Amino acid sequence: MTFSMYLYTIRRLAWSMFEKSFPQSARPALQYILPEFGLRSPLRRPIWTKFPTNCDAYLAENLFQTRSKKEGDRTKRVTGHGANRKRKGLITEERGLFLEKEVKVQENKMGVMPVAKLLLTMSVPMMISMLVQALYNIVDSMFVAKLSESALTAVSLAFPVQMMMVAVGIGTGVGANALIARALGQGDREKVGAAAGNALTLMGIIYAVCLLFGAFGAGAYIGSQTSDPIALAMGSQYLRICCMASFGILFFSVFEKTLQATGRSLYSTIAQVAGALTNIVLDPIMIYGLLGCPKLDVAGAAWATVLGQITSLALAAVFHFRLNRELPFRRKALRLRRSIVGEIYSIGVPAIIAQGAMSVMNYCVNLIFGSLDSSYVTAYGIVYKIQQFVLFAAFGLRDAITPIVSFSYGMQNAKRIREGVRCGLMYTSVLMLVCTAAVEILAQPLAGIFSLSAGTMGLCVTGLRVLAVSFVFAGANIAIQGVFQATEGGVQSLLVSLLRQLIFVLPAAWLFARLLPAGVWLAFPIAEVLTAVIAAVLLRHTAGKGRLSQQDHAASLSKSNPA
Repeated sequence: MTFSMYLYTIRRLAWSMFEKSFPQSARPALQYILPEFGLRSPLRRPIWTKFPTNCDAYLAENLFQTRSKKEGDRTKRVTGHGANRKRKGLITEERGLFLEKEVKVQENKMGVMPVAKLLLTMSVPMMISMLVQALYNIVDSMFVAKLSESALTAVSLAFPVQMMMVAVGIGTGVGANALIARALGQGDREKVGAAAGNALTLMGIIYAVCLLFGAFGAGAYIGSQTSDPIALAMGSQYLRICCMASFGILFFSVFEKTLQATGRSLYSTIAQVAGALTNIVLDPIMIYGLLGCPKLDVAGAAWATVLGQITSLALAAVFHFRLNRELPFRRKALRLRRSIVGEIYSIGVPAIIAQGAMSVMNYCVNLIFGSLDSSYVTAYGIVYKIQQFVLFAAFGLRDAITPIVSFSYGMQNAKRIREGVRCGLMYTSVLMLVCTAAVEILAQPLAGIFSLSAGTMGLCVTGLRVLAVSFVFAGANIAIQGVFQATEGGVQSLLVSLLRQLIFVLPAAWLFARLLPAGVWLAFPIAEVLTAVIAAVLLRHTAGKGRLSQQDHAASLSKSNPA
């Protein structure tokens, strides 16, 4: 040992004895007082976590920061010497000799709360959010139907493009959601920020495409489905407004998913509800010209919709930047990174295609039903929107299942993964059974709120009662899709979506339209039942391969990241 090391040891011992001469409460202030006089204190300074999670810790703003002891808090005692010691997600700066200090770290509820309770607390706000989202279209249809049946048909023809925009927005958001939740579970703070920033940049590019389509392609699209000049004019006007002002729904999708990824789904629900209320209030005012507003007819419904979406965006953005401290915003995070974009869309593209399949299905079914009679198109537009209102509750549950399972997947916690899958399927099935009974009983009143003709009314009631049979199977398919999205099973999730919305339903609908038009509604439950059987087989196969196994996932991570 050199002479300098002896001097260093003596100095540290002397400072340790000096520290003991001070009251415990006064010791933390020493490290601030002494530097003012050009002196250095070797006292170990604890660096409290600013944004504590079970997997990550960051520097505090001041040394006197304290935290109340809440559920999920844990206290660690760290001993030893050395500098910048990192232990199990804790960061401490040690300047004493064999000193001992308590460090508190608050667990993220995604990793510690019982899965059944966590799923309920997260899914209820998400379900409300999704139901409110479906309410946009139902409210528009209710008010537009009072204008004329041609106006209702026009809105129905524009609906597939609206769903495609939502599909791209939600798909990108789902990819970012899963990536953010997984990175939080792994404690990768830099990746969390990059995922959120890249998602915003991607959404800007998507909006530019929607803007151009609205300006130059809306009329051609509506014209491909109808030759009715009134429906063509109304539909083109409605679609043009929705596309050119689509930034509200697109950017809201990102902020909604980032709030959900950090377990703050309640705030995304508040934003969604505020937007829906704005839409509901503005619909009659702008459609019929109330309170001094000019009568805008179908265009008024479009403006009410986009203004509601902009309201949701504004609130969600405020909540995100104020509450999502785990997601630091840096300008450089907006710069697209190939690796981050690739990871987002490895999950997002299947989700986009899955959501986009809804748009393609609507377009093709409109063509198939249009070959029978225009009343079928109108009835299908109403039936589909009521069906989506029900299934969006299942989508809300899925959006709770995905981050929970994804977070557990990042933590390599096999038990929580299995509990998430089991509880998700159970809750979804029970919810869909209740919805089936409700629609079967209330089919007539539900169809009656749209001011339909007698023939269209009968078709609508029949369609609702037939499609209600498929709700349980559809809910199971949607829940399993969420599990696949959370566990890097994007291909399986995509396959399930394509089976239920394209591969099975469209050929069946075409055959029924040609051979047995009265039974055309049966195409939808047939598709859901067949898909549910295949989805169950895929889920069993995934579990058998070990993707839901902690040990196998840990092994795969060690192979991909060799020491």
